[in-house]
Amino acid sequence: MGTNKDKPYLLYFNIFSCILATNIITVAKDGLQCPTPQVCVSSCPEVSWVVKKDDFSLTVGEVFYAANRNFCLPGVPSNMLVLESLQQELCPSFLLPSTPALGRCFPWYNSTVPELPGISSNTSIAQGISGLLDSLNARDISVKIFEDFAHSWYWILVALGVALVLSLLFVLLLRLVAGPLVLVLIVGVLGVLAYGIYFCWKEYQVLRDRGASITQLGFTTNFSAYRSVQETWLAALIVLAVLEGLLLLMLIFLRQRIRIAIALLKEASKAVGQMMSTMFYPLVTFVLLFICIVYWAMLALYPLPTYLATSGQPQYVFWAPNISLPNCEKVPVNTSCDPTAQPMNSSCPGLMCVFKGYLSTGLVQRFLFNLQIYGVLGLFWTLNWVIALGQCVLAGAFASFYWAFHKPRDIPTFPLSAAFIRTLRYHTGSLAFGALILSLVQIARVILEYIDHKVRGAQNPVARCIMCCFKCCLWCLEKFIKFLNRNAYIMIAIYGKNFCVSAKNALKLLMRNIVRVVVLDKVTDLLLFFGKLLVVGGVGVLSFFFFTGRISGLGKNFESPHLNYYWLPIMTSILGAYVIASGFFSVFGMCVDTLFLCFLEDLERNDGSPDRPYYMSKALLKILGKKNETPPGNKRKK
Repeated sequence: MGTNKDKPYLLYFNIFSCILATNIITVAKDGLQCPTPQVCVSSCPEVSWVVKKDDFSLTVGEVFYAANRNFCLPGVPSNMLVLESLQQELCPSFLLPSTPALGRCFPWYNSTVPELPGISSNTSIAQGISGLLDSLNARDISVKIFEDFAHSWYWILVALGVALVLSLLFVLLLRLVAGPLVLVLIVGVLGVLAYGIYFCWKEYQVLRDRGASITQLGFTTNFSAYRSVQETWLAALIVLAVLEGLLLLMLIFLRQRIRIAIALLKEASKAVGQMMSTMFYPLVTFVLLFICIVYWAMLALYPLPTYLATSGQPQYVFWAPNISLPNCEKVPVNTSCDPTAQPMNSSCPGLMCVFKGYLSTGLVQRFLFNLQIYGVLGLFWTLNWVIALGQCVLAGAFASFYWAFHKPRDIPTFPLSAAFIRTLRYHTGSLAFGALILSLVQIARVILEYIDHKVRGAQNPVARCIMCCFKCCLWCLEKFIKFLNRNAYIMIAIYGKNFCVSAKNALKLLMRNIVRVVVLDKVTDLLLFFGKLLVVGGVGVLSFFFFTGRISGLGKNFESPHLNYYWLPIMTSILGAYVIASGFFSVFGMCVDTLFLCFLEDLERNDGSPDRPYYMSKALLKILGKKNETPPGNKRKK
């Protein structure tokens, strides 16, 4: 304990500064504490007291120590002037009657707020205490969070490892269970719709017997009231019945295309199994994206703003630490001054000529907005190029699998590395062009959001409607360009042509097979959604039972740690599992899209003859009723 052995309470010089400590800027600067001096005291103040102007010329010993006000910081000499101790924040400028609690001196709620500089007239004691409690809670919570992570980090890593294994097994086992799994999911959707129809019918019967009609309710903005009328449930019943009928018709008339989609999913699972390195390529994309973001963040925070700010003329003004002190009332504060000139003769304590900023009248400042737009465009362009690189590399690797006539003998030894080198060497410009088109649309969306945010308060309903239409159109355009770019990169990886030609060929190929595109897309989305649900839900349930101590009998080395907030490692595990599953399934989705385009090209280019044999699997040939005249392996593609 040392010198503070008999001083169990902590006194805050200015508790009202705690009110300002709850914003992010202050927390980043001062940490999770009130930005005011604090001192350990043996007892809390019992009466209200404020330093008077007449006391400024006296010493600390006369004003504080002689009156038994031992509330200055340790080591303050008794012969120091009170004015100097206040300027250096060595002694408090006021005291409030306080009560000790939680080891601190809390002022009474009915205390009078002193009239001093820096304390607003609207400030209350309750606000200061609330700010102090918020800072104490923030510090306490942050310490507990750190302790929880320190005690459970290795178990979180185990949960992430389980998520990785589950994601990998799900992708690899699709070659065996894709068909039954898709069938179960489709039957499940039909069952949910059927139950919805049954439920709506029962509700409609009950309300019909009661005579509850929409004519009795009329029009109301309370939408929950429409649940008590029969027409609502009748409309819902009709909609669900139509959806059920459409789904059944699709299953009947599109069963052949669903079989093709399932066969392509199995083939994609085989391709991933042959090239396991592709499953971990998202790590490369993540590292490249991280480097780009860090680079542009450093550029935005230091070199560009510094150059722009210092390109103008520096401006200096007079400044005083406390203009309410004697002889400071008539000081020309915030007026221009020359730092190289002789100091101004003034009796105001602490008056000095300080730097204020740079004038924004230079040539560069007038183009500041344009330069900022260029910086944002560069960030979007770089990020989109990195994503395009990953898509093209994966497409090249999976295309080499499909166009291998005899699998796995004809698959390249290092397909992913070869595709990476080939993409960087030959297709960098095409990827950059596609990324630029997407970046321009995204910049347009950002500018539109900025304009909407600025004029939101002054908009009328018509203007808001027009703005929403523009935002919706740009959102749809961005989605379409992402879809087009993705397929264009696949065609680039297959044929090596430029972006425009590849995009045109991909779009025409997809439009000629639009039904197959829709069926495969929806079947794949349904399957991958179930996979994410399985991985994330499994890891979440396992984490919940483990961290809450509901799994017993695992032994001493596998006991759950004692945690303050057990939900913290659970949510961390769930979030990590979702990221891992998304990364794995994004690779699988790219594999499916690549094999699908290769399959369509195979159908249109080849006819099964010795000169142009099919490269698709035997399962696909069987579904389509086609066959190669030459046994596989006897004829190589030219």
